[in-house]
Amino acid sequence: MTTEALQAPPAPTERSAGWRDVAAVIGARILARLRTMASAVRPLAWVLIGAAVGFWILGQAAGWIEFTIAAVVVAITVGVCALFLIGRTAYDVSLDLARTRVVVGERAVGGLTLANHGTRAILPSRVVLPVGSGRGEFGIQRLAPGEEAEELFAIPTQRRGVVKVGPVSVVRGDPLGLFERAHRRDEPVDLFVHPRTVLFDGQSLGYLRDLEGLPAADLSRDDVSFHALLEYQPGDDLRHVHWRSTARTGTMMVRQYEETRRSHFVIGLSRSSGDYATDDDFELGISAAGSIGLRAIRDSQRVDVRVQGRELAAGTGKQLLDSLAALEPSRPRDGGVDDLAGVVARTMPLASVVVLVCGTRVPADDLRLACSRLPFGARVIAVVADRTVSTPALRRIGDADVVTIGALEQIPLALQKVLA
Repeated sequence: MTTEALQAPPAPTERSAGWRDVAAVIGARILARLRTMASAVRPLAWVLIGAAVGFWILGQAAGWIEFTIAAVVVAITVGVCALFLIGRTAYDVSLDLARTRVVVGERAVGGLTLANHGTRAILPSRVVLPVGSGRGEFGIQRLAPGEEAEELFAIPTQRRGVVKVGPVSVVRGDPLGLFERAHRRDEPVDLFVHPRTVLFDGQSLGYLRDLEGLPAADLSRDDVSFHALLEYQPGDDLRHVHWRSTARTGTMMVRQYEETRRSHFVIGLSRSSGDYATDDDFELGISAAGSIGLRAIRDSQRVDVRVQGRELAAGTGKQLLDSLAALEPSRPRDGGVDDLAGVVARTMPLASVVVLVCGTRVPADDLRLACSRLPFGARVIAVVADRTVSTPALRRIGDADVVTIGALEQIPLALQKVLA
């Protein structure tokens, strides 16, 4: 007797379990298809369907032919509107922005191209393009095979932020708005609306000499990086005399050094709404931080930008402006500028220059406390944004220079007062 003959037939429980799995898969597919069909039905269509059923039942139960006719008319209307969903919407969609980064107030335009690369015509449809919190709608006429339709649109840029454009949705529906079938095409595109900044020239806001700093082009009689030997000049420090060369040449020689500078530039930007009197002051503070950060980046300094809750990417000017474009006010539990200063001191203890940016609602005592928390030896500058100020003002709070500005164009003059 063979082994196959000895094998027992499958148990009934195993067969029933297999059928249950098949039924579950089929049921899931049917349910998914029903959900897709139901998503195309608008609320008005559900109302009419319910009315048609109610009229039919009332007409049959009471024998009123008028209700029966009304039910038939409503059902025919719904059926005819459903026929508008039949048809292809297989457009090839291309969404293109002329520029993905603009400054507040600059013109931002884009183009939307829909092409029919199929072999059959595509009936008229509607295209919905979300732009930020709003959306634009375009009516697309019938496209024959090989035809294209292009629509141009403008994007509002009155406010700083990151505007999400798309994804494009192709909508097919009926004239009465009973049914609507939407198909998403393409991927959304981010438009960065950068804050306004001002370019200015001038000296750097400060360096600290450091053994591990970056070499500078300036030469010094006193530093940590040896460069060359020079003949002694009256006033040179005798500690830097190179006695071995002096004995060999018969002329007193002193060491000359190449300056090494530690240029860790840190910007602490408060995004607490409680630190600013108005939203315009908050925007002015962001613009001031961006302008000063760009100046430091052009000076080849290492720039770090810290706000409540996180550190912003600031390796390049584009990264800095992108980060500032997406900045939103923080929650009250994240603290104010004094808490931000404490975070800067803990995470960036070797900073050479720290610029704190805040608003007029920060009391002088809190600002003094914030400045005292910053890393020891760092040069501290506080920038206060106040739209009511007509000319920049400079005052001292402890060891910190505090400048108050009322407009973005006042930053160069304010920094000149600090460096004077």
